[in-house]
Amino acid sequence: MFTQDYLLQSVSVQGEVSNCKYHPSGHIYFTLKDPKGMISCVMFAGSRKGLSFRLAEGQQVVVCGAVDVYERDGKYQLYAKQIDLAGSGYLYERYEQLKRELEEMGMFAPEYKKPIPRFIRTLGVVTASTGAAVRDIIQIAGRRNPYVQIILYPAIVQGAGAVPSVVNGIRALERLGVDVMIVGRGGGSIEDLWAFNEREVAEAIFACQVPVISAVGHETDTTIADFVADLRAPTPSAAAELAVTDIRQILGELAAYRDGLNRAMERRLMDAHARAQRLDVLLQAKSPVRRIREQRLQAISAEERLQERMRRLLERRRHRMDLYIQRLKTLSPLEKLESGYSYVTGEDGRHIRRAAQVTEGQILHIQMADGAVTARAQRVTLMPETPPGNGEDHV
Repeated sequence: MFTQDYLLQSVSVQGEVSNCKYHPSGHIYFTLKDPKGMISCVMFAGSRKGLSFRLAEGQQVVVCGAVDVYERDGKYQLYAKQIDLAGSGYLYERYEQLKRELEEMGMFAPEYKKPIPRFIRTLGVVTASTGAAVRDIIQIAGRRNPYVQIILYPAIVQGAGAVPSVVNGIRALERLGVDVMIVGRGGGSIEDLWAFNEREVAEAIFACQVPVISAVGHETDTTIADFVADLRAPTPSAAAELAVTDIRQILGELAAYRDGLNRAMERRLMDAHARAQRLDVLLQAKSPVRRIREQRLQAISAEERLQERMRRLLERRRHRMDLYIQRLKTLSPLEKLESGYSYVTGEDGRHIRRAAQVTEGQILHIQMADGAVTARAQRVTLMPETPPGNGEDHV
């Protein structure tokens, strides 16, 4: 019936491109849709020579071709022979309009971006509980740091209930007080990811006090949530790496800090030991005991010098005294007497030095070295050749 219907052999359909895939064989598979419905389309490699642009998601196009049945799947589809651009797609226009509006509101401004904490204890995840995204996040986070607690909010990430579910998940994890939050899902078409292009999700991410990492789709997929989030990750796996610091790196840094601290402490101890030695030397130099010992040594040395000076002084005085003694001996009457001289006095005790002082018959007292003699002068003889008053008188 499809083949025999002439009208179905040349049909033009306008709609938005979705789920566009280029097959290695050169065929292009995509879906053409509008707000009311959709139809599967295929353009074989032989018909691509008339395609002047690269078919992409969200494009509004007019497809000319034939409607036929794909017997294996039991469904009809449009076999495109010619594709022309008809302007931007409806979803793309909504995306650009919301992006411009939120950017003007400042929701993309870098000054509102919260820093992602390096060390966390709890990681919140808003995504589907059965998708590959949550498995990748759990596996990578557990490998990097098994001590981090992962709290999953099993959200609906596609379809009519996706937007309120994602918003509720963000708010619920914020109330729990997680350290950082990953919001996202795995790859898919623009329709599959559309919940993360809605205003409600963007406002919930912007208002969240917990740092949010957006991880929606693949690296080439960009959503409004990526612009609003504090940090964008190209994939959920990359988001887990950004959120959870590798414990091996932490332990390595701690070991480096410990080694550095030990070296610093050793230097401090060596410096303190050297300073203590210097202070000990200074203390010994200024120690009262040392000073007393030094003063005692100085006193002993001074005493020795004093004794030496006293000894030399006494020797000099003794020598001088010996000289005086010798001089006195030469002048001593006793020495004179010992030399054979005598000391003569009269009866009145007056010293008689000259013969002229003696009269005949006068009593004389003669003092000699070993005794005294009393005599009487029988005769007085004067010596004329000796001047009176010179020499000594002998009786």
